[in-house]
Amino acid sequence: MSTSVGGERTYNDAVHALNNLQTNFAAIDAIRKAGVKANDLAIPQMVEWIRRAGYQPSDFDKLNIIHVTGTKGKGSTCAFVQSILKQYQPDIIGDIGLYTSPHLKSVRERIRINGEPISKDKFAKYFFEVFDALDNSKSDIEKFPDMTEGVKPNYFRYLTLLSFHVFLKEGIRTAIYEVGIGGEYDSTNVIQAPTATGVTSLGIDHTLILGNTIEEIAWNKGGIFKKSAKALTIPQPESALKVLREKAEAKHTKLEVLERHPQLAHITLGLPAKFQELNATLAISLAQEHLNKLGANIPTINPLPEKFVKGLETATWPGRCQTLLDGKVSWYLDGAHTQESIKEAGIWFSGKVSSTSKHKVLLFNQQTRDASALVTTLSNALGNVEFDHVIFCTNVTWSSGTYSAELTSLNTSKDDVDHLVVQKSLSEAWAKIDPRSERHVFSNIQDSVEFIRKLDGDSQVLVTGSLHLVGGFLAVYEGED
Repeated sequence: MSTSVGGERTYNDAVHALNNLQTNFAAIDAIRKAGVKANDLAIPQMVEWIRRAGYQPSDFDKLNIIHVTGTKGKGSTCAFVQSILKQYQPDIIGDIGLYTSPHLKSVRERIRINGEPISKDKFAKYFFEVFDALDNSKSDIEKFPDMTEGVKPNYFRYLTLLSFHVFLKEGIRTAIYEVGIGGEYDSTNVIQAPTATGVTSLGIDHTLILGNTIEEIAWNKGGIFKKSAKALTIPQPESALKVLREKAEAKHTKLEVLERHPQLAHITLGLPAKFQELNATLAISLAQEHLNKLGANIPTINPLPEKFVKGLETATWPGRCQTLLDGKVSWYLDGAHTQESIKEAGIWFSGKVSSTSKHKVLLFNQQTRDASALVTTLSNALGNVEFDHVIFCTNVTWSSGTYSAELTSLNTSKDDVDHLVVQKSLSEAWAKIDPRSERHVFSNIQDSVEFIRKLDGDSQVLVTGSLHLVGGFLAVYEGED
């Protein structure tokens, strides 16, 4: 482990160590080819990592956790919940912890307190406290043969473990946890007594881990239900609802399906898109359940309490339905990366397009999913909007061929990235969709942004397809390395 002068381990050391915990592309590809799915060892292993860090899962009950899963809208729902709950600080709520993924620019975004990423100093301090605790403890190799001496949890598991440690050390009294993938076997599912659980819109994604049908995916998502908390969701396909109801019954709770809150038609949400109304609906009931568990008296949410309205109106979530005005360029950012979310992003952008702007531009990448299908869905959702320029680039941040340190990705094929395999394929796919558009392929985000900024006249640019792309874009936009 590298250290700074004097032996102190720094934030950059922590980031470097964390990046080394990523699963590389070769390992992921081997798992994919073997058809290996999440299994019953996932949670016992996570509990063992927790023990070695000095805790047991029941210790997390004092965090009063709201647990959120789903295919799309998890982060936005958590942002709405956080914003509502902030209106009840400090007396009822206390400090609020938020754990989400992925991050856009800095890994510290994944672990927030009162809406702000924890500081670099605190991240490094707590990171190495966990690191050392794991180094100074051992597992029974007969029970956990993969947890040999020196081995650490993978990237996401480590951050989940770190988040629990941070929130307990910081005295958090309310925490909001976004599931990473699925629910049943997700590392966050060591939570034993949440105050409320919620499932956002379901769709087909992460099939390697979750299965190929909406029913299999619903089964995984419903794995977060607990008898201590009401299970909440929004309208889903009927076959998925059937599975969620069965899962809730098996977990000794009851599923409540929420219809779009009628008052949202008259509220300007902080996340300004029509589809966000369903995420806001779920967030309202999650916040009500949580607040009542903590002693607040909120018997009804129709009409909405004034503090709920303020929370919904002031909610923010970078990279989701975000607009940036940059001189003659208007950037519209949404990290949509599933069929359902890319459709909503297209509808959102189409409502923003102005006839007076000279250029309509798409900046797109999706390195790991069926990218060609995504751009087809996007094109259909755009209606009559036609792009003058369509740019496909990798998620590499800089023209030097490097990533920003905290955006380093080891879990995609370096060969595919270097040879622009996905980007060239996307360009060919778009030629069939709209041969009128000028198509461009770039090896990095910085060159793409500079090309757009040099266009003559006003431009409206949709940046979508990947949160990693949006994060890299923001790093370039803000000139951060």
